[in-house]
Amino acid sequence: MIKLTNNQKKFLRSKGHSLKPVVMLGQHGLTEGVLAELSSSLGTHELLKIKIRGDDREDKQRIIDEILQKTQAHLVQVIGNVMVIYRAFDKEPQLILPRK
Repeated sequence: MIKLTNNQKKFLRSKGHSLKPVVMLGQHGLTEGVLAELSSSLGTHELLKIKIRGDDREDKQRIIDEILQKTQAHLVQVIGNVMVIYRAFDKEPQLILPRK
C-alpha cells in the first residue's frame, strides 16, 4: 500500500469536507455488520466519512486503527468523532490525486 503525501491528503481533505457521514459506529463499536457496511461503501465510494461515537480516546484510536487495517484504507483526517478514509478503486480510480 502506498503512502499518501501531505499534498494528496490536503486534496482529499478538501474533497471530504462536504461529505456526509456514510457509516456511523454506535455504542456497540466495530461489529461485523459495520465492517460489512464499510466494505460495501468502499466499493462505491473512494472517500468515506465515518462518525465514531464514544468518549474514550484510546478506544476510539483502537477502532480507527482496526478500520484502517481491515479496510486497507488510508487515513485522511480525524476531527473530533469524525474520520475520513480513502481507498482508490482497483480499476479506474475516480479521484485523480496530485502526483506529489
